[in-house]
Amino acid sequence: METALTALVGVRHPVVQTGMGWVAGPRLVSATANAGALGILASATMTLDHLRDAVREVKSRTDAPFGVNLRADAGDAGDRVRIIVEEGVRVASFALAPSRELIAELKEAGVVVVPSVGARRHAEKVAAWGADAVIVQGGEGGGHTGEVATSVLLPHVVDAVDIPVVAAGGFHDGRGLAAALAYGAAGIAMGTRFLLTSDSTVPDAVKARYLAATVKDVTVTTAVDGMPHRMLRTDLVEALERAGRTRTLARAVRRAAGFRRLSGLTWSRMIRDGLAMKHGRDLTWSQVLLAANTPMLLRSSMVDGRTDLGVMASGQVAGVIDDLPSCEELIARVMREARETLDRLADLRVSLPD
Repeated sequence: METALTALVGVRHPVVQTGMGWVAGPRLVSATANAGALGILASATMTLDHLRDAVREVKSRTDAPFGVNLRADAGDAGDRVRIIVEEGVRVASFALAPSRELIAELKEAGVVVVPSVGARRHAEKVAAWGADAVIVQGGEGGGHTGEVATSVLLPHVVDAVDIPVVAAGGFHDGRGLAAALAYGAAGIAMGTRFLLTSDSTVPDAVKARYLAATVKDVTVTTAVDGMPHRMLRTDLVEALERAGRTRTLARAVRRAAGFRRLSGLTWSRMIRDGLAMKHGRDLTWSQVLLAANTPMLLRSSMVDGRTDLGVMASGQVAGVIDDLPSCEELIARVMREARETLDRLADLRVSLPD
């Protein structure tokens, strides 16, 4: 299936695996790429050396195009961009809108720039700055999310920009891909669906927790870092929502210290990154620290398997997923279902009266 997305990045299928921290590592990304979709390596939880090693590992596992996701507001974003350029990575995706200067640097090196956005005005801004495509996530998506449903946000953005738009938030099968194409998107991006594959390195017990969840078990909370965050409702989430300011601050400091040791970041850099998230938001100092070290909360679940100590970012689709296919099986299924859906729609059109 050829779309503006497949032509732009050189993949066979218009499907993107999103850059999930602690989840989208070399194994998942290379498995996605080998299956013909676009795998995105998550770099926000990596040191610079680890990022370079991870990129090289992906390249050793596949000859297909792949991308790297990074936080545009991180203090070392420029260093990460240079690694992407030096290592010949095909796509750079951003969790927040990158600066005009970063976009220009990447484009000059021939890297495709694909920011993720949650509002029409953000899509218009990055398109004006030279972004090659955008991933648009509706409120159904996991992690930091907005209030507008994909079915409303997606056509709103498609009508506003003249670059390829990739739909995210609520997608898990081929019917969703067909629907996104009908809205004018060039493809879909999925996070939770790829997390729940046999190629994902997330511990089996954590995957079982996701598979057992119903749609009602997926919630949006501001208790973690002060921003709307979609995740599974767990005892930890409920404890954070009940905790007083002093207890929350103490927990935030401990976790921040742990993330500093893992990431190699200095305290000043972590505080700057937290303050960047605070900009324009009414966050307490506890939330600033939590915003800077939320990766530690994710790591506890996604790496250590401690669902009692970590958070489990999740799209609403977790409530309707019940299996763990390989990436190859998943993408083949999605494409088969999409073609069957499009064929049914074509038959419907032929049978309608003039």
